[in-house]
Amino acid sequence: MAFSAARAQRRAWDRRAGSWEHGGAQNLTKVVDAVLEAAAPAPGSSAVDLGAGTGQVTLPLARTGVRVIAVDVSPEMISRLEAKALQDGVDGVEGMVAPIEQLRLPAGSVDLVVSNYTLHHLRDPDKEALVHSVFEWLRPGGRLVIGDMMFGRGTSGRDRAIIGSKLAVLAKRGPAGWWRIMKNVFRFALRMRERPVSAQRWTGYFEKAGLVDVTYKEVVAEAAVMVGTKP
Repeated sequence: MAFSAARAQRRAWDRRAGSWEHGGAQNLTKVVDAVLEAAAPAPGSSAVDLGAGTGQVTLPLARTGVRVIAVDVSPEMISRLEAKALQDGVDGVEGMVAPIEQLRLPAGSVDLVVSNYTLHHLRDPDKEALVHSVFEWLRPGGRLVIGDMMFGRGTSGRDRAIIGSKLAVLAKRGPAGWWRIMKNVFRFALRMRERPVSAQRWTGYFEKAGLVDVTYKEVVAEAAVMVGTKP
């Protein structure tokens, strides 16, 4: 069953690779910038980009002299990323096709782990398990930087404001938007496809894994950046 789910993921993201390449994430520019700023890349260091896509974070990191392992479940995404790196003359990029949940790296092997708008697709236990794994992969002083949707199930004022704004945008689109609302409410209720959790939950995952100096910064709309350091 896990194999079938991973294969379905690969196919879905392979189909999206073209639109992603041509601006599928254009509204996330501020989040990408915030992730890169929080990462504070140091030339000669090593990093892992989880859910690298076509390189929105990987390539800027590599241009600063960081060696980056770009991980994505989609072979097409990685193929496009590697082609862009070659075309732009960017060295130090290694593509890896793998589901994030199954990724295994040597302990103490990297200085930085980043992820941008990817981890909300993971089930909650997989999010927590991943943070524990990242703690093992990092060298002392290494950082985990996550940019993603961070809101909960509507229990806080911020949650309700985010959910309400999303519904309002769709409602203005007429019947097509109303249909999207019905689908999204169903998916949200059953935690299908997108499974965001609150910054408080992410903070708990970070601190339970042993990360320190955990900080959280809202960027735009529902998006925020969480940072933690391995002591």
